[in-house]
Amino acid sequence: MSRRDGGRLPAAARRVIEPFVDRSVAERILISIAAILLSIAVGFAIVLVSGRIAECSTAAWTMPVTGLGFCYDPFEVYVVLFNGALGYPFAVGEPGIFNPSWTPFNLSLGLTLSETTLLIFTGLSVAVAFRAGLFNIGTQGQLVVGALATALTVLALAPLLPAGPISGVVIVAVGTLAGAVGGGLWGAIPGALKAYADANEVITTIMLNFVAANVAYVLVLEVFRAEGSSVVATRYVPEYAQFSPWLFPDSSDFALLALLVGVGAIGGLYYLVEHTPFGYDLRTSGVQAAAAEYGGVNAKLTTVRAMTLSGALGGVGGAVWVLMSEGRWIESVPDLGFDGITVSILAGNNPLGVLPAAFLFGILKGGALEIGFRTDVPTELVGVLRGLIILFVAMPEFFRMAGRYAGLGSDGPGGPGTTGNDDGSEGADDGTDTKGTAGDGTGSAAAVDGGELDA
Repeated sequence: MSRRDGGRLPAAARRVIEPFVDRSVAERILISIAAILLSIAVGFAIVLVSGRIAECSTAAWTMPVTGLGFCYDPFEVYVVLFNGALGYPFAVGEPGIFNPSWTPFNLSLGLTLSETTLLIFTGLSVAVAFRAGLFNIGTQGQLVVGALATALTVLALAPLLPAGPISGVVIVAVGTLAGAVGGGLWGAIPGALKAYADANEVITTIMLNFVAANVAYVLVLEVFRAEGSSVVATRYVPEYAQFSPWLFPDSSDFALLALLVGVGAIGGLYYLVEHTPFGYDLRTSGVQAAAAEYGGVNAKLTTVRAMTLSGALGGVGGAVWVLMSEGRWIESVPDLGFDGITVSILAGNNPLGVLPAAFLFGILKGGALEIGFRTDVPTELVGVLRGLIILFVAMPEFFRMAGRYAGLGSDGPGGPGTTGNDDGSEGADDGTDTKGTAGDGTGSAAAVDGGELDA
């Protein structure tokens, strides 16, 4: 019996997981909305309890009927969290619904979209590895390498070209390509180790995160550090060689062009994964590697290619961070690679879902900053609320992924088509193992293509 056989799961676990496996896109959207509302309700209670424990001279909110006072107003917290992240488009406490003075080109929304743009690339990086059945926890290291490659390439190329918008476009394009190459090469290392040495990619990618961070730190400290800099950082790249903010304030660190590049990457990756031979190889390897091998897929080469592509997307995220947000490589690289794991899970590892997932994550991070500025709520409590929302939204998708992996659902071995007893045990085995099923080189691969690949 294979590990994907749903019969290995206890009956209780099957009953919990199976309802989440076969859901349409509309049903999963409704579940996500319900999860957000439930997480807000739980967070509401946590804010009240925390406000009851905290000490304050004047209650920020008094519960109706009971008259109990609380130091933190949960309504204000959530209004600032969501409304503040968008620059307060909704008028709170005013006769109208919308704020007439609101403009979309404000600082708060710019910061939210900046975070969204960066998370698009790291979310895509993790998602493409997931679709190939690989768990890439090394996106952070690939982002660090890509960011450094971009900064050094731009600083080396800028003096060779005359300053101006045309040179800026060329330098930005070459710098972004350098980030993709750097991140791709760094991602290819664990891919090759997985394919040809059977090394666990979770362990190798985690270790390579530390290697990338420390090697980059030493290189900048000893060789590429800006003269007179009090921190370990390279020189700033020229302004004309950065993504221009255009309509948004410069302090928002957001460029609309970078977001459009991210949206283009989403569309391109979706087409690559769903409508090309390489995408077919990648998906079949991720669903059932043995069947893919019998169907003629070179699983080892596909593993290396998938990790290289994953690393390249992480490297592009590092390039955008340098050319849009920071303007240089600096030792305090944000944990965008690890946040990309959450974004990918929220998106169901579907490239089309990365944009709304990244935007939600951007709202939560941008709103957290607003809460810190405008309320007395501790930053730790804000982190708890943000984590609750992410956890509630991600859990249904987690159960769906676990069910698919265990073989539950209409297309899996443990689905409705499987004959079993009420206690969860399966019917008699016909004696055909995986190799026997795919012995003609087409059976299992065809089943994969027609069934679980569309999950």
